[in-house]
Amino acid sequence: MNNIKEVAVIGLGYIGLPTAAILASKGIAVRGVDVTPRTVEAVNKGEVPFVEPALGEFVSAAVSAGTLSASFETPEAEAYIVAVPTPFNDDYTADLSYIEAAADGIAPVLKGGELVILESTSPPGATQHLFDYLLNKRPDLSADNLLVAHCPERVLPGYVMEELVTNDRIVGGITPEAADKAKALYETFCQADILTTDAKTAEMAKLVENSYRDVNIAFANELSVISDKLGIDVWELISLANRHPRVNILQPGPGVGGHCIAVDPWFIVSAAPEESQLIRTARNTNDSKPNWVINKVVAATKSSGFNGKVAVMGLAFKANIDDMRESPAIEITRQLAEANPTVEFLAVEPHVEALPKKLEGISNLTLTPTDEALKSAGVVTLLVDHDQFKSVPATVLAGKEIIDTRGLWR
Repeated sequence: MNNIKEVAVIGLGYIGLPTAAILASKGIAVRGVDVTPRTVEAVNKGEVPFVEPALGEFVSAAVSAGTLSASFETPEAEAYIVAVPTPFNDDYTADLSYIEAAADGIAPVLKGGELVILESTSPPGATQHLFDYLLNKRPDLSADNLLVAHCPERVLPGYVMEELVTNDRIVGGITPEAADKAKALYETFCQADILTTDAKTAEMAKLVENSYRDVNIAFANELSVISDKLGIDVWELISLANRHPRVNILQPGPGVGGHCIAVDPWFIVSAAPEESQLIRTARNTNDSKPNWVINKVVAATKSSGFNGKVAVMGLAFKANIDDMRESPAIEITRQLAEANPTVEFLAVEPHVEALPKKLEGISNLTLTPTDEALKSAGVVTLLVDHDQFKSVPATVLAGKEIIDTRGLWR
């Protein structure tokens, strides 16, 4: 049974804020901590600084009820949930500096007996590193008086508030006591099974889940390249192959993006480089797909009837959200625009009001409404299958060069 009544959530991003909001909806006093003024201000107004269906209702209600607030400083609490980024370095090892920064804020306010949960997707050993880091900061605390666990998120952007409740969770503790206490906290909102294990196994489980998908996407992406060379419709091919009762090939795309699948496999590779040949190959296959798309677009601009304008449809890493982390569409758009300065690129992303920082300052690239881009472009490149793009009539696309990386306009 959970007896924790005060929780601090460090990092109010795509995972931290939903977790904070759903805990607050259960009557737990939650203080969110973030370094971004826009995020802190938005939350304290009961607003959400990014797109995630249903999250706004939870945040607004919790702030109105007084169970959720945000600040820049880490408060005293009975439990701390760390949900900060864990990008990889140039050598594909994990950058744990964000986790350490969160620990720097937590350590001074510890009194002993608190629970610290790492939600950030992490390489094997990161939770132990957090535990050791906190004790080094606070040598006055004993190892028996600090409970540290790992509970990786397992939600899909666009469905976070639903999947926080319905998806099974894995909790790995530095000690069984830490795992049990973390499990009790998550039981306040999670209706699915919560399975306990050790911290390193929990870390590896999350990496394995995303690496499994990455390997399967790589197979689909490789099929798309092969099919293009052979003059075969890859989406029809996959549909037919999937009629076999034991075959379930995923869908190809322009690459792989997001904060998990494009990153997590490298943590396994860096932990066991000689033993992870398949995982490494799949990652390289998916990382190479954007270059294939770029070459297709450049070839289309060489046609005699090209009018000098290319529409790039979608910048997010998946459909119907504004999340652009590790989005292959961003890199495809940037490389195309920078390498082809005489071509006008019309970027279409209905879920944002401005180009992301990686695309700012490129003179031949503008954020353009859907109708305007489709009307004026001679080449149309579909990178994200947003619902808004599904309704585009065939007549609008007639006479244009189409590079459809999602099979939306077949």
